Amino acid sequence: MSAAGPAGGRRSRRFTEINVTPLVDVMLVLVVVFMITAPLLSAGVEVELPTVDGAAATADAALVVSITATGAVFLGDAEITSDVGAALAGEPRLRAGEALSIRADKDARYGVVAEVVAAAKAAGVASLNLLVEPAESRRIGG
Repeated sequence: MSAAGPAGGRRSRRFTEINVTPLVDVMLVLVVVFMITAPLLSAGVEVELPTVDGAAATADAALVVSITATGAVFLGDAEITSDVGAALAGEPRLRAGEALSIRADKDARYGVVAEVVAAAKAAGVASLNLLVEPAESRRIGG
């Protein structure tokens, strides 16, 4: 018993498979591109954040104040050389009720961080976030 087609000839069985090799190649290239560009998308001020236990706070707010180890204060990428309170009070996004995030270097003086927090509260910031790096868990399994 042979399987005959409509024309009476033998019908061949073909298995069609999708060639996934080009798809895998494209995905690997995209992964490499995203791995290279992701660190470049963070804020331009270099700050080494302190590590703490618990979940990391994310910078959901578009408004970020960075404090370097030397005590320099930046609003976004622009350095604040005058009064921090005046610079924050003149920021239109704070008047819109947007949250403010503070990225302070782990070696920054506590007094500088406290001055920025006080200036932010005086400028009317309703929501203030302190950004940190999560500590790696040293215990395995609990």
